[in-house]
Amino acid sequence: MLKKIVLAGGTGFIGQYLERTYTNQGYIVHIISRQPGQISWNDEAAMVDALENAGMVINLAGKSVNCRYNEKNKREIYESRTRTTEALGKAIGKCQNPPELWINSSTATIYRHAEDRPMTEATGELGTGFSVDVGKAWEDVFFRFNLPKTRQIALRLAIVLGADGGVMEPYINMVRFGLGGKQGEGKQMFSWIHIEDVYRIIEFLKQRKDLSGIFNASSPNPVTNKELMEQMRKVMGRRRGLPAPEWMLEMGAVFIGTETELILKSRWVVPERLERAGFRFSYDRLDRALWQILQEQKQEQEQY
Repeated sequence: MLKKIVLAGGTGFIGQYLERTYTNQGYIVHIISRQPGQISWNDEAAMVDALENAGMVINLAGKSVNCRYNEKNKREIYESRTRTTEALGKAIGKCQNPPELWINSSTATIYRHAEDRPMTEATGELGTGFSVDVGKAWEDVFFRFNLPKTRQIALRLAIVLGADGGVMEPYINMVRFGLGGKQGEGKQMFSWIHIEDVYRIIEFLKQRKDLSGIFNASSPNPVTNKELMEQMRKVMGRRRGLPAPEWMLEMGAVFIGTETELILKSRWVVPERLERAGFRFSYDRLDRALWQILQEQKQEQEQY
């Protein structure tokens, strides 16, 4: 196998991080995307050529869920995940020397709203509703493929934190403008993962050829929403922050074009399989992750 990696849907926050990281390590990185200048999802021949002799393919494709769940957006969220996964599986199936490993994104939102106990891969209960249905369909399409030469892993990603994108900027702005109190009741669990640990999990799973199936990609120490906002205020040097009751969040969500589920659903997810396999997180606690991210942002701002 060549030192070659394929990133499908690799132009977003996580994809750009992985592209930079692997390129700096000397990998040839091919990106499949709808954006100009990349391999098109409609060009199966080019996809097969990129996948041929690649060591690994990582699929991150999917329309952002940070939008209103009207019928048009719901259809695009669903199809942008299931159709791309299906196209990728078919292209891998046509390779003479397919990638040894296919990692497909999934979502920690597939579990039910949980304030009573954590959700593991073995004992977690799947929820109901649109977001859960998308997660189920996404994984169903992925595991429908029988690819004898390609190991398949679905990463149920928690909310990814990093300096260059993701959810950090909205939370930072809330604290900066005095709105850094709890959202809703503040009891809902916030499962998260630092983007560096996403990369490290991928590398760990690449080396562990005995592992396949579903993995929760989440810090072993989720926090409540109230604790999240307390930590945000602490690292930003703000003593107080106004809370946002649910009715205010509903109004704000309509105004900025998003859904309150992203804030109010209690995601209590823990990485049982990864920890049992011996993986150790660089950022297992939220305070350390937030300090690192804010320091990196500060350094980047000073460079410009």
